[in-house]
Amino acid sequence: MKLAEALALRSDLQKRAMQLQSRLNNNAKVQEGETPAEDPQALLAELDTVMEELESIIARVNLTNSAPLAEGGSITALLARRDCLSRKAEILRGFLASASSLTSRATRGEIKIHSTVKVAPLQKRVDALSKELRELETRIQGLNWTTELL
Repeated sequence: MKLAEALALRSDLQKRAMQLQSRLNNNAKVQEGETPAEDPQALLAELDTVMEELESIIARVNLTNSAPLAEGGSITALLARRDCLSRKAEILRGFLASASSLTSRATRGEIKIHSTVKVAPLQKRVDALSKELRELETRIQGLNWTTELL
């Protein structure tokens, strides 16, 4: 099984677990003399099975992600880099939005507001970060489809 397939399976199992949680909650109580729409014991058994399978897939994905790649590093390291690049780009975009917004003045006597940074070079930096992030995401996706699950 490829890593990408395991990631899709993990996502499906997580959704099933959430659905089972909802179904269990919906069948936790009934009026006296009524029966639940679904058997809670059967749902609990299904939850046990789903969670065991999910635990196994998560462990295998984590082992695969932490294994060294042929060119050095690991998928875990690439994921950490991606997450940090994404967060940094998000922060810089917000800062750029604040720094580049114009403040209008009704009269000449009002206080002038100036940006504390040069916007153009910072925008180029954000553009370079975005490009690096796209390339890294493409690399990670490629590895997901070519890496065998451990």
